[in-house]
Amino acid sequence: MLDNNKVLDLLRKVVNPNTGKNIVEDGNMHDYQVRDNRVSFTIVLHPSEDNLKMLYSAEAEQAVKTQYPDAEVLITFKKQQQTSSSPLPQVKNVIAIASGKGGVGKSTISSNLAIALSQMGLKVGLMDADLYGPSMPTMLGLRGERPQIRKVADKPKMVPIEKYGIHTISIGYLLEEEQAVVLRGPRLGGIIKQFIYDTLWPELDIMIIDLPPGTGDIQLTLVQTLPLTGALMVTTPQQVAVADAYKAMNMFRLPNVNVPILGVVENMSWFTPAELPDNKYHLFGKGGGEKLAKLGESQLIGQVPLVQSVGQGGDSGQPAVTQESNLAKPYFEKIASAFIDQLNARNESLPHSEIVKITTG
Repeated sequence: MLDNNKVLDLLRKVVNPNTGKNIVEDGNMHDYQVRDNRVSFTIVLHPSEDNLKMLYSAEAEQAVKTQYPDAEVLITFKKQQQTSSSPLPQVKNVIAIASGKGGVGKSTISSNLAIALSQMGLKVGLMDADLYGPSMPTMLGLRGERPQIRKVADKPKMVPIEKYGIHTISIGYLLEEEQAVVLRGPRLGGIIKQFIYDTLWPELDIMIIDLPPGTGDIQLTLVQTLPLTGALMVTTPQQVAVADAYKAMNMFRLPNVNVPILGVVENMSWFTPAELPDNKYHLFGKGGGEKLAKLGESQLIGQVPLVQSVGQGGDSGQPAVTQESNLAKPYFEKIASAFIDQLNARNESLPHSEIVKITTG
């Protein structure tokens, strides 16, 4: 006779290689029964996990027979019914942070927004997709850190590094600081796919992806691999920044891409000296964020002043939103709140996103 609890303990050795969770605890095992010498249960597979059938069958049988050699293990597989075919089903929303132009503070917005959302009680991940200029190790105080490697079903997986309540991955964690990234397009796409498929992302409410400037290989790989819930555009008031951000925005708005624009953030909106917190000096002009939002039929969800302590916080690994006395902290908190409103509105009115299929003729 089989012992019900012992069999469950044995089945906990069977692990989903995509999530690192065992089949007993990941919520997809149903109709479990032990009768006489037979174990039977159903596993509900995500559409992207069809290749796990043989793995689960072999490992479940092997695990049970280590203690019960004569046991019979019967597994029924069902496909999960859902519209999205994301390779990261444990991530509810994937958000791209884009600008089109370098130097506008996109990584500063990404890191502070991610932490602010975490401070609101959300489970947040941050992927640094700027492979040529990874900023997150410095901005989060993680220079020199390396992700742990965990074997799951004999496959090595990276474990995101956690800091300030967010789970992060960056090519900067894998290279020496002075090491240049010299890669062609296909290899760039391959690294982004490693960040998606070969990383043990936990259950997340939001994954923020800090994109590089432009509309090249990394952006195309991303939209063809992950269903993006939406994009947040970053600009400065300068017209040259607005022009480049509008081009990047139009990539997301292409009919065959169709990623909703959730809003615009204007960075470096004005200069405020620490000793004169009520003064505003518009060094780069005015109205860039509003203009971009109007062009993209979106809205300006926040402005961030040019404050010396924001840059210092990024250099020291202490983002502004983690410092109670930082003048910019309330601005990032306001952006996080407005972003959640936009995200909720998008999810209530639009269907789940799909992976983009781009064909060339």
